[in-house]
Amino acid sequence: MLGEPRSLSRAWSLFRDPVTAEKRALLADRWSALDPAVRVPGQGLGQKATGCGATIGIQPKCDFSCTGCYLGSEANRIPALPVSAVLAQLDLLRRHLGPKSNVQITDGEVTLRPAEELIEILRYARSIGIVPMVMTHGDNFRRQPGFLERLMVDGQLTEVSIHIDITQRGRDGHRAPKSELELMPLRDEFAAMIRNARRTTGRTLRAATTLTVTRDNLSQIPDVVRWTLLNRDAFSLISFQPLAQVGRTRKNLEGVTPAELWSEIGKATRDFGLELPDAEPMRFGHADCTRFVPLVAIEREGRTQLMQFIRNTDEDVAVMREFLECGDGGAAFRDDLPLELFARGAGLLLRHPALYFGRARRWMNARLRNEAGTSLAALFRDAVMKRVRVDGLTLTSHHFMSPAELTTDTGQARLAACVFRLPVNGEMVPMCAVNAGGVREGFYQDVGRGFSPPLPGEAG
Repeated sequence: MLGEPRSLSRAWSLFRDPVTAEKRALLADRWSALDPAVRVPGQGLGQKATGCGATIGIQPKCDFSCTGCYLGSEANRIPALPVSAVLAQLDLLRRHLGPKSNVQITDGEVTLRPAEELIEILRYARSIGIVPMVMTHGDNFRRQPGFLERLMVDGQLTEVSIHIDITQRGRDGHRAPKSELELMPLRDEFAAMIRNARRTTGRTLRAATTLTVTRDNLSQIPDVVRWTLLNRDAFSLISFQPLAQVGRTRKNLEGVTPAELWSEIGKATRDFGLELPDAEPMRFGHADCTRFVPLVAIEREGRTQLMQFIRNTDEDVAVMREFLECGDGGAAFRDDLPLELFARGAGLLLRHPALYFGRARRWMNARLRNEAGTSLAALFRDAVMKRVRVDGLTLTSHHFMSPAELTTDTGQARLAACVFRLPVNGEMVPMCAVNAGGVREGFYQDVGRGFSPPLPGEAG
């Protein structure tokens, strides 16, 4: 009962402003800081998102020895930062990113940190308005049954990402895999683990899977995409990371271009009725850094039809542009309580009824008729009656730079528009500068010498 007035007050605030004043101010800062050349109509940074972040030094050690790895050879010798220093990083990330911050809890293998400390870090992140995602190879969840569930219950974890690919070395039962097909039973095991963790705890867990793409596994990417589409109830996002020559990555490994990667991804989506275009109308940061493709999946009588949420057509771009320009793109529903979700949604609808009940509704109805042979009303009815399953999968790729790329004009432009930043010595530093610009090595050297990183505001 004590929390009820606060919940009502929070819901009323979200009804009045579904984005919040803090988020709007941060979005405006990001937008004004962008080079005008990057401020295209579909630019998500500054219109939809304030960016993403990650921790550093939380647990440099890793018990794998992957052939493609952004950590340096010194990582296993570097002590983990004390909890207080990690919490200070989270404070800086929260100020930089705002409410519903997207923050990866990562560095080496964070699940090697004592469980009590990891739980304390997760709980603190949630307490200040961050949505933390634990990035892991996942084997400690396999070795310690109940560990994932403990993070969900005691640590309030709602997001996890599990990396699986043939560059990994040291996994139980898969010491040196040679094919992504060889790893399909492992993916099945993790999918079952995620479903079971949700069922046994009764809690939400959004799961992603990531993989490094090299010349060696490029031809198997369609198989991985097909598997993920069929298991999208377990993994709702898959992130492809073309190999970059950073850290201790083996020199004999060859990366791939974004065009080569997405050509292979498209072979899989074509099996589900979707031809992917060469480019997307929405981007986050510089066009060379990320490709982000949300898909809607409509499954009826065992057949799945994929729809691209925003296509590169005049009508789709016009609707997207109107939505972003109305100023409500920063609304984030993840982890809202039911009352908050209702209030935020109602606030959005009432702020711009002509868009949501008019143009956007007509646009979606036309697309559903043309692509899926249904309508919004019929789809809603069939979903309620469980005659159709409606969900989705997000495909994304992140293209990290090598040291040589950083020094080019394009590399500098990419750093300036970087969406993904880490708190290093009190400043928010682009991920590629950390990976390929010597920032990580310098940070680790300081930690190894017993240097205590300054708290936010103390740098300099």
